[in-house]
Amino acid sequence: MKHVYLIDGSGFIFRAYFAIKHHLSRPDGTPTNAVYGFTTMLMKLLDDSDADHIAVVFDRARKTFRSDIYPDYKAHRPPPPDDLIPQFDLVRDATRALGLKPVDMEGYEADDLIATYARQAREAGAKVTIVSSDKDLMQLVGDGVQMFDAMKNRTIGPDEVMEKFGVGPDRVIDVQALAGDSADNVPGVEGIGPKTAAQLVNEYGDLERVLENAPNIKQTKRRERLIEQADNARVSKQLVTLERNVPVELALSEFEVQEPDVKTLVTFLNEQNFTSLVKKIDAQGVSIGDNGNGAAEKAGAAEVPQVAETEYTLVQTEDDLKPWIAQAQDAGFVAVDTETTSLDAMAAELVGVSLCVTPGKACYIPLSHKGAPAQGDLLGGGGDADVPEQIPMARALELLKPMLEDPGVLKVGQNLKYDMVILANCGIELSPVDDTMVISYVLEGGLHGHGMDELARLHLGVETIKFKDVAGTGKSQVTFDHVELDKARDYAAEDADITCRLYKMLKPRVAGEQMATVYETLERPLIPVLAQMESFGIKADAQELKRLSDDFDKRLGDLEIEIHKIADQDFNIGSPKQLGEILFDKMGLEGGKKGKTGAYATGADVLEGLAAEGHELPARVLDWRQLAKLKSTYTDALIKQINPKTGRVHTSFSMAATSTGRLASSDPNLQNIPIRTEEGRKIRKAFVAEPGHKLISADYSQIELRLLAHVADIGALKDAFHADQDIHAMTAAEVFGVPIEGMDPMVRRNAKAINFGIIYGISAFGLARQLDIGRGEASDYIKAYFTKFPGIRTYMDETIQFAKDNNFVTTLFGRKCHVNGINDKGMRRGFAERAAINAPIQGGAADIIKRAMVRVPDALKAADLSAKMLLQVHDELIFEVPDAEVDATQALVKEVMESAASLDVPLVVDAGVGENWDEAH
Repeated sequence: MKHVYLIDGSGFIFRAYFAIKHHLSRPDGTPTNAVYGFTTMLMKLLDDSDADHIAVVFDRARKTFRSDIYPDYKAHRPPPPDDLIPQFDLVRDATRALGLKPVDMEGYEADDLIATYARQAREAGAKVTIVSSDKDLMQLVGDGVQMFDAMKNRTIGPDEVMEKFGVGPDRVIDVQALAGDSADNVPGVEGIGPKTAAQLVNEYGDLERVLENAPNIKQTKRRERLIEQADNARVSKQLVTLERNVPVELALSEFEVQEPDVKTLVTFLNEQNFTSLVKKIDAQGVSIGDNGNGAAEKAGAAEVPQVAETEYTLVQTEDDLKPWIAQAQDAGFVAVDTETTSLDAMAAELVGVSLCVTPGKACYIPLSHKGAPAQGDLLGGGGDADVPEQIPMARALELLKPMLEDPGVLKVGQNLKYDMVILANCGIELSPVDDTMVISYVLEGGLHGHGMDELARLHLGVETIKFKDVAGTGKSQVTFDHVELDKARDYAAEDADITCRLYKMLKPRVAGEQMATVYETLERPLIPVLAQMESFGIKADAQELKRLSDDFDKRLGDLEIEIHKIADQDFNIGSPKQLGEILFDKMGLEGGKKGKTGAYATGADVLEGLAAEGHELPARVLDWRQLAKLKSTYTDALIKQINPKTGRVHTSFSMAATSTGRLASSDPNLQNIPIRTEEGRKIRKAFVAEPGHKLISADYSQIELRLLAHVADIGALKDAFHADQDIHAMTAAEVFGVPIEGMDPMVRRNAKAINFGIIYGISAFGLARQLDIGRGEASDYIKAYFTKFPGIRTYMDETIQFAKDNNFVTTLFGRKCHVNGINDKGMRRGFAERAAINAPIQGGAADIIKRAMVRVPDALKAADLSAKMLLQVHDELIFEVPDAEVDATQALVKEVMESAASLDVPLVVDAGVGENWDEAH
């Protein structure tokens, strides 16, 4: 019994639950995010530890002996989240599946069992590691007992306890007794916090001596409270003191570490749908037999690199750099990452490059580090004292360029598109490329985030170094060129190393899980296309934006006067609290509901409902809000986002942000500019072509309805599209039985609302609200629609059932869109069902335009046309074209886009030309 690990199982559960916020579930709908995190952490701990005995200790119930001492102890703690409760038993099952024994005991907390086992282990001569970050366990540290924070990979010894409490471990309970703990309802002494408590204990020795000396304390309130609340302090000490003599039911010898039964473990993991963990076991060379259901074999033999220790090197000379370049060329592979001064790739300056060829071994090449910033100049600038040794930027890039552009060396990155833009600005065209973020998105889009930190935690059990850890936070944060080289090395080299390890684990799954078509024909070739689009940017007219901003400002002022006049008093229109009081207290409007803060809800849905009832004030506030948002989000912000070097706005396209495959746009978000409002069109007018050029807008016509007709096999819709009919008028004629000729525009509008609403799984309530009609009438419309187009109902039912069986749906091109909550109850399931209906349609449309985007650059090059693709906004592509090439480019773009997919209905693209975006649309 040389080394005993005592794991705070209850702490593990909660940390795992809050660390993995995305929804994971078993096929039967049982949530498993905490189970997954718990299992991953426990597996990593088993791999990394030298433990001879491991006990995983849990709380059994809230009522313990402490409740008899102080009935209010932990009485006000909120109950666990609903989706965590069913996971408590599953984590115990996970513990057993890993060959360990869970332990708990009625009447005692997990901390008491840990304290008891720690005492027993020390008496047996064993070293003890308590795996937890709980401050209540810090009283046990010392004399062969340490703590280990598995989430932060940090050991906690006496020095760390002193740093936390201001006293050593032997006096922690005295500090806690005085300071109390509001989370656990430990009363303590009012007005005394941890720092004051530590000062008192350090001055007088322990709690009793502090209380004995209370009459001598100078501060009046502190003296009085210590005297009056002495009993509270003594009770508090009883509550925080861990019981080290619990009559435990399992002897410490019962926890001897055993190899887990692999079949049992894999069966458990498969039941939870933890396929990535099954693959990890398989990749470690363990035979999982028939009980594994062949899951890992089917998914591809994903290599999980085993890294005992990391070796990160600082490269500061040419002689040190050349072997790394040769190693990459010999391997035909390198993971690469750049460090810069900004997240805005077009404004950023290159600071350094990191490389990794072998998991666990990586280097960082500093290129423009400036040393520590001068006092008062934290964000950069002059005054740097000790500029470190580094290869001159131009020479380093000269050495790196042949390898980074070598077609025989695969460059792998995490969100490599950013690095491609950075390096392109330095004259390096990175190619060929692969991307771990995009691979993860193709495999598990919608299941979790795809940032490096989350993927490292999820797949490798690694807690990465955070930017704030090396660069600081808030006002003291520095840019990366001012980070000390040893810190910069570890942070930057780790990025390349983690990327390398993720790639070797994830890439084999692409083929194994039949996702190669999606990745290799849609996502991977799109990376350089998007990088070029981001570099090109789109020209913005700053003067027009300023004029618009001033106009919006004036109109906001007019609206403010009007709103205050209606309300008969001045108030802050931007304050939901004040607005709610005006609407529901002063004006007495019906429907006011208060939230947890005590303020009335005044969201858009509330105001729209009131406006629909004919109330003027909420209608004007909606106008004010929309105008204020357009001004702050676009006209004001866009002026600042014009790059001074290019005169253009450079948005960033997010490839892994949606669950359906659609691209997202940020900094600025150009996809959310309203298209149907006058103000939105005015903003689009500010995006212009360079002199001698025009903008072309090419937009798929009703692509989602066309996809619906195709995938649901709706004959009437297909016939209408082939005949180039007005699809909404045709729908109105079918559903409402009215002739197309002379049709009331309102009838067509209703049919249009149903057509698009059906794609999104609209309810009778939603349609009624949209059309301002009764719910019964809306329900009749939907029923009539399904009667005329029964194939749509069949498609919807089959899609929902497929999602329930598989937790995902697929697009026409094989993309998996995972649907969270499809087997839940209540509103969450309803939302998930609507998402399942829409995802194959919206995702299919996203796939089609991506296919077009990948093909357009080569088609333009082959036709010797110099047009540049600038933007993608949902179903629309924007190009900047020389005047002389407008007609040829317009025809070619239409041809490529309309042939991007072969459907049962024609794909139609509407293309327009103009001096600005609005004219072209």
